[in-house]
Amino acid sequence: MNKIYNPKREDWKDVLRRPTQTVADIEGLVNTIFEEVKTSGDSILKKYTQEFDKVTLENMLVSDVEIEKAKALVSNDLKSAIQLAKSNIEVFHKAQKTGRVAVETARGVSCWQEKRPIQKVGLYIPGGTAPLFSTILMLAVPATIAGCSEIVLCSPPDKEGQLNPAILYTANLCGVTKIIKVGGIQAIAGMTFGTESIPQVYKIFGPGNQFVTVAKQIATKHGVAIDMPAGPSELLVVADDTANASFVASDLLSQAEHGIDSQVILVSTSKTMINAVEKEVALQLEELPRKEIARQAIANSKLIYVEDDQMAIDLINEYGPEHYIVCVANEDFYIDNTQNAGSVFIGNYTPESAGDYASGTNHTLPTNGYAKQYSGVNLDSFMKSMTFQKITKEGIQNIGNAVELMAEAEGLQAHKNAITLRLKSL
Repeated sequence: MNKIYNPKREDWKDVLRRPTQTVADIEGLVNTIFEEVKTSGDSILKKYTQEFDKVTLENMLVSDVEIEKAKALVSNDLKSAIQLAKSNIEVFHKAQKTGRVAVETARGVSCWQEKRPIQKVGLYIPGGTAPLFSTILMLAVPATIAGCSEIVLCSPPDKEGQLNPAILYTANLCGVTKIIKVGGIQAIAGMTFGTESIPQVYKIFGPGNQFVTVAKQIATKHGVAIDMPAGPSELLVVADDTANASFVASDLLSQAEHGIDSQVILVSTSKTMINAVEKEVALQLEELPRKEIARQAIANSKLIYVEDDQMAIDLINEYGPEHYIVCVANEDFYIDNTQNAGSVFIGNYTPESAGDYASGTNHTLPTNGYAKQYSGVNLDSFMKSMTFQKITKEGIQNIGNAVELMAEAEGLQAHKNAITLRLKSL
């Protein structure tokens, strides 16, 4: 990991630079595949599944028989763990429900807001080196609570043309209505336009590699919403001498093992802590099955020393981490002054991995600094707000003249007339 001591504010942009994308002309490839999927549907999905996933599929739709077989392959212990996580996620997301908001803005003018579910949502679940069945919990549970009527899941098949049994078990448990064995750009395109096998959806959720990330952004140009711009996973830990160096190192490595383009950062007011964490990272790294992936991510990562808490919090807000762990004596200062973070984990016994799986919060979070503008996925991500109003005769008399004056000032005579006719009728 790169050690940096007391970086000057004018250098923060370079110090906090995230890993750059390495694949050239992703957008051109995405646009090509999108046009082919739009034109040719399932046949192109199968072609790219053969090309990218090295498997030929006759039927991309997962059958009930496959789901039942998958259930039998998931151990009872894992089923219990998934059910516990599901329960906690349900509790937290059900608590986010809000009722109708109603107010009389003037006598006779009633306005109210109600929320409605997004009817059709698509969930993208990566397969690859880490089949993220936990992400199904994070997306399908709130979608079900919100009342989405169609929940479509796409995930890439393995070389045998199958999905990981835990993915199928979790999807079935959480109310997914259709599961399709297709991944990558072609899956996002399929949910964008609809094909013979994949229903067209209104909003797409879920993480993915650089290709999936760009594909989701292209989907927005075709009238489909997405959860947020997302990229490689990242974690920032702020720690002082009250932190446990081995815990901090384990948290840094838990994110580093996601992918070679992940980034982890330690910010500390203690050089002693920085040195201790550096040693622990080196020791723990060698024990990891995914150590080669983590090792490359660690090369993108930094240990940053700053002299005081104010400098630390300013730097953290500038970075806007996806995951943010606070292990300091003065934790209230950091909590109260944090403006930009996807999800915050507080104290020595609150590892980021708890939020990834079972504490109840959502792990689908903004990366790449987008925590400055975006929220992580929550219940409202699967809903939209609608406003209503009803105006009585008294109400139109109370606000009518103001509307007439404003409409005339903007040169919109028909707007004015819509009020004037009503006022004259009274």
